Amino acid sequence: MPELPAVPDLLSVAVRSLGGAERRNQLTMASAVAHAIDTGEHLAVQAGTGTGKSLAYLVPSIRHAVESGRTVVISTATIALQRQLVDRDLPRLADALEKSLGRPPTFAILKGRNNYLCMNKIHTGAAEEPENAELFDAFAISRLGREVQRLTKWSSDTETGDRDELVPGVSDQSWRQVSVTARECLGKSRCPVGEDCFAELARAEASKVDVVVTNHALLAIDAITGIAVLPEHDVVVIDEAHELVDRVTGVATAELSPSTISAAARRCVKLVEEQDADRMEASAEGWAAVLEESRVGRWEDLPDGAAPALAAVRDAAWSVRTAIGPVRPGMNATDPEAAAARNTALAAVDEVHDSAVRVLTAFDEPDHAKRRDVVWLADEERRGRLVRMAPLSVGGLLRSRLFAESTVVLTSATLTVGGSFDGLAVNWGLPPESGVRSDPAMATGTEAPSDASDIKWNSLDVGSPFDHAKAGILYVAKHLPAPGRDGLAPSYLDEIAELVTAAGGRTLGLFSSMRAAKAAAEIMRDRLDTPVLCQGEDATGQLVRKFAEDEATSLFGTLSLWQGVDVPGPSLSLVILDRIPFPRPDDPLLVARQRAVESRGGNGFLSVAANHAALLLAQGVGRLLRSVDDKGVVAVLDSRLATARYGGYLRASLPPFWETSDPEVVRKALTRLAAG
Repeated sequence: MPELPAVPDLLSVAVRSLGGAERRNQLTMASAVAHAIDTGEHLAVQAGTGTGKSLAYLVPSIRHAVESGRTVVISTATIALQRQLVDRDLPRLADALEKSLGRPPTFAILKGRNNYLCMNKIHTGAAEEPENAELFDAFAISRLGREVQRLTKWSSDTETGDRDELVPGVSDQSWRQVSVTARECLGKSRCPVGEDCFAELARAEASKVDVVVTNHALLAIDAITGIAVLPEHDVVVIDEAHELVDRVTGVATAELSPSTISAAARRCVKLVEEQDADRMEASAEGWAAVLEESRVGRWEDLPDGAAPALAAVRDAAWSVRTAIGPVRPGMNATDPEAAAARNTALAAVDEVHDSAVRVLTAFDEPDHAKRRDVVWLADEERRGRLVRMAPLSVGGLLRSRLFAESTVVLTSATLTVGGSFDGLAVNWGLPPESGVRSDPAMATGTEAPSDASDIKWNSLDVGSPFDHAKAGILYVAKHLPAPGRDGLAPSYLDEIAELVTAAGGRTLGLFSSMRAAKAAAEIMRDRLDTPVLCQGEDATGQLVRKFAEDEATSLFGTLSLWQGVDVPGPSLSLVILDRIPFPRPDDPLLVARQRAVESRGGNGFLSVAANHAALLLAQGVGRLLRSVDDKGVVAVLDSRLATARYGGYLRASLPPFWETSDPEVVRKALTRLAAG
């Protein structure tokens, strides 16, 4: 095979072909990614909006895949970025680089198994009984039936079986009727329609391409389970890397509720003796009784009565599992519906058993800071009381299962906290660059490799194409009182109204809670002459489209909007943040992580709560400038950003806007912008 062009030459070809302009920071990033791939040293790259970072990591990744014959995995946190890569960036890049590489580079998208239709479930009609079925009203059940009928019809038309291609979508409850988890799947060789399985076809396609696009959750499943979900690879690029820890934590979190135990028991009724199913149902009642008597919140130790109740759940689940027994020869071929029901039952029972064991063993370590799991009791409006278990840290897991196995490039517009990469690096399981050691507790139960190990990483901030000091103003409303717990104070509402009026609409309001966003939207509709949209009133994509199309419109929402809004141009001239997005002070997992840092002599507040807030704050602020011609104001209504001791630490994580706390200066600036 002839030697391929160097990365700078390929990037130049790609940029020219796509009609873009060459950017120095994009070339710097692409060269750094190529160097990381060549040396095997991990790389963290902060690349501001407008850098063209996807091209900067795709070009060296594609070159490596074509040259080596090995697949490169690209992992994202959001569906929006996945679609951008697969529907826009990669097809255009493949066309642009075909001549230089000697062949068109290939790519595919790969998701978790439950994102694809299960044709065996469609054919056998093996629908599942809704949890708390007695609570479902007739309308909800009829809607469920209509959606399942529509899915059954769609199964004959779709070529991929991918849920994201179904427009309009369906409820999660309906989708569960036609999909399976990895645990429930019969397996290609044992399934009567295994050859036509959409999930298997997607995996087969992914095994043959140069670049596989996936999500952080599937990447985590691949690492946690040790089962090769992803094709063999030696390079992983993690975009939206600031989300990695939360997504991996989500995958590694389990729960145990009385209703899940009962549901598992019901699935087994036809497969085991009546007394075995009854024993499991009785264990659910015992667990419910313990939860009713227990205090909501984090468990420092097992409450009274919990150990015998959990042992009863564990033993009943094991007894049922043993009673179901192994697969009988020929069972799948003669009765695929029975085989599917059996696998679904086993998956449910295994989940109950494993969760009970996990809670029982979580408190074996007497030192709280060294425990692997955090356990807490939640009380939810719809589901009632349930216990959750989450890893205190996922750093050890990532270090041993991700960084030790592949060369990893991590990138995002926001990776530095307080001006340093260390905050995120330690959470990823990498040694900090600075001399301060903050060794996270292990999620795997094994010791992390020491800093003297051969795991090495580099960091790079390639900056931004924006001149932040000239394009934007950071306004901190220093004169307002610190935010309280009783919703938005009248002075906050006055401030919002004055700012939006000065801007002529064109405002993205980002609030700490859905309640605050809705309340502000409702009040502003009475006080303003310009339209106000609110998250939840329509699909997010539709709301963003309406917001972008009408310059006078404002859009209010919560944290979940912060990464989903990309509106360049005059439709977005003002971003309002009602408060610093600290995590809830009663969040059991984050409180436990803070205490673990403090037990090692660190600053738990800065390491956990302030880092969490800084990343979200930077993401929110980053909505303002989306193109080099954008100008505007970020207004933070939380005076603590200017007055509190940690304010400087948080501001160090934000772009270098021109700063002011004078409301008159800001209103005049917004009025000038609105006038054009």
